Amino acid sequence: MAIEKYIAVASLGLFVMFVGEILTLYDFMIDPPREVQPTPKILQFISISVAPAMILAGVSFIMAKRYGSKPVSTMIIAGGAIMFVGMVIANTLVEDIDERYLVFAVTITPPLFMGVSIPVMITGGLLFKIKKKRPKKEYF
Repeated sequence: MAIEKYIAVASLGLFVMFVGEILTLYDFMIDPPREVQPTPKILQFISISVAPAMILAGVSFIMAKRYGSKPVSTMIIAGGAIMFVGMVIANTLVEDIDERYLVFAVTITPPLFMGVSIPVMITGGLLFKIKKKRPKKEYF
């Protein structure tokens, strides 16, 4: 397996990790047993999971754009789709969160990353269109 496939797998894993972190935090804030600061946690989750995931998706796209790669493209699209579905679910949880935790970061994160997931999926889809160039046959 080429390095860009490994990078795409890491990107997919980080997208899944971000969705899991956000859903866990939002579920915790519905009926918290103790006080929590949501804004620093959300910024921490963004910096350790989704920002590197998008960077890794971009790097694997750049590495594979010369010849196109269906596995890399599929993993990038899957990462964007997982993030979109996870943020839709997180957006439904916002209604149930305790009022004192409804700060700007909590309300803006799901719609923001729903919007971010669309360009990620489009970027992955671009690799499907790229065809590997055939080498020129030189007989003499």
